[in-house]
Amino acid sequence: MNPVRIDAITFDLDGTLVDTAAEIAEAVNRTLHGVGLAPRPLAEITDLIGHGLHPLMVRLLQRMQVERPELIGRLLAGEVLPLLDRHYAVTVGTRARPYPGVPQALDALLANGVRLGCVTNKEGRHARRVLQACGLADRLELLIAGDTLPEKKPHASVLQHAAQRLGVTPDRLAHVGDSRTDIDSARHAGVAAWAVPYGYNGGEPIEAAAPQRIFAGLAEVAAHVIELRRTSCPSDH
Repeated sequence: MNPVRIDAITFDLDGTLVDTAAEIAEAVNRTLHGVGLAPRPLAEITDLIGHGLHPLMVRLLQRMQVERPELIGRLLAGEVLPLLDRHYAVTVGTRARPYPGVPQALDALLANGVRLGCVTNKEGRHARRVLQACGLADRLELLIAGDTLPEKKPHASVLQHAAQRLGVTPDRLAHVGDSRTDIDSARHAGVAAWAVPYGYNGGEPIEAAAPQRIFAGLAEVAAHVIELRRTSCPSDH
């Protein structure tokens, strides 16, 4: 059986299109400093990226309270999260960088008629700022952020909605991400579940999430999709 032609691709943002760990960690550590606590290592904060900024901070606070029980009752999420929002509003987009080859891969896909979107659990205003700062916003016709729909990844409705907005059936959509959340999202929605091996996956090898394909980077994704479209039979068009 011939591989299915792909007519649209959605990409995760943090850890797939763009390296944002440094600016997220900076906002987190400014927040901790603001409540009188020492900074946490970049690697630890990076391992918590993937479910949105607030869940990251809540998990970090829980971890810190296990380590230091005297902090229980002092580190209240309701007080810390607004401070985090203020700091991240300052750092977002300042240190984010596209991964190597990302702009060129998106351009190649667009030139071959593939429709492109970004699906992230990051808050919309922050996602838009990152995409603009990295020069990617104009290459993506769709952005579904963590506050766009009633549900977030990995709920099936998110990528199903993306397929509808991009004008394709789920079997003609591929989702590319760096984490188990992305692979589960694609699987739940019935779209191709593809992964890159870099990015943020909580220290777990992406192979453990069982994606359908793992690509070294977006250049390899683009080459694969373009070849599929070149060799697909006329009835697949």
